[in-house]
Amino acid sequence: MMFDHFTISVRDVPKSTEFYRRALAPLGIGLVVEVAGYVAFGKDGRAQFWLGAGEVPSGPFHLAFTASDRAQVTAFYEAALAAGGSDNGAPGLRPIYHPDYYGAFVLDPDGNNIEAVCRSPE
Repeated sequence: MMFDHFTISVRDVPKSTEFYRRALAPLGIGLVVEVAGYVAFGKDGRAQFWLGAGEVPSGPFHLAFTASDRAQVTAFYEAALAAGGSDNGAPGLRPIYHPDYYGAFVLDPDGNNIEAVCRSPE
């Protein structure tokens, strides 16, 4: 892993918290910290992905979460849509990136492109 943690600004912390809580659960990522205006998600109690109230950047960003297998990619996609996300690319192979690149894309409540990806063969 290249990053220790990452923080993004969102318009509505409670709405985004609920979206990410539901969307990331299939990947084993959960809510680990809630402090004045910020929440953090991670694994094993380690806060790695933070949300905070603030000025949302003028353009959307792209963030990809690692999935352990293709079933997790599909579960992420379904959970994210059920949580209010918008389809931005159904689960499937994308060999243009890597022969075994299996990903799914959704837009979060602020229009950011969120992905789950597995690079392992089926």
